[in-house]
Amino acid sequence: MADTTSNTTRMLALLAELRREMNGVAADAMRSYGGQYGVNYGVAAHTIREKASALPHDHEFAEYLYRQDVRELRIAGLWLAEPECVTSDDLPFWVAGMINSEVAEQAALALFSHVECINEMLEEWSHSTDVLPPYAAMLAAARNERTAASAAYGPLFRIINAFPDNRLAGQGAVALLASLAERDREGVDAFIASLPENQTADFVRDEMSWRLETI
Repeated sequence: MADTTSNTTRMLALLAELRREMNGVAADAMRSYGGQYGVNYGVAAHTIREKASALPHDHEFAEYLYRQDVRELRIAGLWLAEPECVTSDDLPFWVAGMINSEVAEQAALALFSHVECINEMLEEWSHSTDVLPPYAAMLAAARNERTAASAAYGPLFRIINAFPDNRLAGQGAVALLASLAERDREGVDAFIASLPENQTADFVRDEMSWRLETI
């Protein structure tokens, strides 16, 4: 059974450190990310990472922090989580806390880019009606060395079709395709040629046209 008293004590200590870095102006500016946190102190993401990185990885404590409706604690939880503990069965838990694009981006960078189940994650989240899970999965897959090109094209095509006019879907797709092009240029070229006619696909084609020139 989890020691909730210990977790609470540790959480309050971490929160006290983070609150010293609070920035109300920055918190107000974060509304562009979408869904709002219950509490947001406006601490810079890199500062949250530094504070969390000073602590030992602890998956149970990380999940405890991620459940909190406090921006700084939720992001800190992502940096304290242990990638090897994340399985495909755990994906609904992480989706539940993904309330805006910032959480999706931090989750991709801190945690999902290192998990073993990245191909399963990309497949499962490509069926989502909310763009945030597939956005996070694409960003993570772009960085995760376990991402299989053969497992990526189907989900990518599905996402671009499902979100025909969505900036996040386009940005995530470009990140993943640019990564895949470094080892499967022909596959990426064929994929781009197969894209449908919609705004997201147009964005991907435009972005990849110049990115591929450097690969």
